[in-house]
Amino acid sequence: MPRTADGRPNLSGLWQTDAAPPEVSEHLVAGATNGAGEEPLSQYFINILSDFKPADAPLQPAAAALFLQRAKAFSNESPLSHCLPEGMPLIEMAPAPYKIIQTPGLTVMLYERDTTFRQVYTDGRKLPDDPQPTWLGYSTGKWDGDSLVVETIGFNDRGWLDARGHTHSEALHLTERFHRLDFGHMEVQLTIDDPKTYTRPFTILLKQRLQADNDLLESFCAENEKDSHHLDSK
Repeated sequence: MPRTADGRPNLSGLWQTDAAPPEVSEHLVAGATNGAGEEPLSQYFINILSDFKPADAPLQPAAAALFLQRAKAFSNESPLSHCLPEGMPLIEMAPAPYKIIQTPGLTVMLYERDTTFRQVYTDGRKLPDDPQPTWLGYSTGKWDGDSLVVETIGFNDRGWLDARGHTHSEALHLTERFHRLDFGHMEVQLTIDDPKTYTRPFTILLKQRLQADNDLLESFCAENEKDSHHLDSK
């Protein structure tokens, strides 16, 4: 595993989340192969609550009702249908890769999806008391052994947690643990804590692979887009 000059694991590189096994994809999306299409998809990108049986999903009643509402009007409700950002952590689980650039005091994440970026401050600052709500929130990080622990708050309530439309509120507190296992593999543990939406915190584990011979492509949802103005605005 590569390390920086101060001995910390170097997370820099182009990373992509592993696809769900074929049998899991088939269960989540009937008839799917290789992750529900040509692009391999993580099971959590499809459904962040895929580890739970439907009856055990830790959804608050209002959140469950909103999820059903989004399911009935998916194409009109989806942020992607309106060329809006996907939000966290959906963008991190997307089939498109993302690049980590690790520097002293700041780690930057560049996402191929809609050419979006994120800043994680590792200079010792604390999370703000009252951040301006944004799509990707406000992030600070610190090292716990060989894991970079990132805390993020300050989300707006418009982002989706997965492609099916599970919601979150502005109270969302996201904790990520980035742990590089070796040269080509990394695990990212995500903990969702949002008492307004979920009855308890829950954690998922993403397995990611280094894309050593690839690089990011420019991608903009609005480029040559001709469909969104046909959508019913109701």
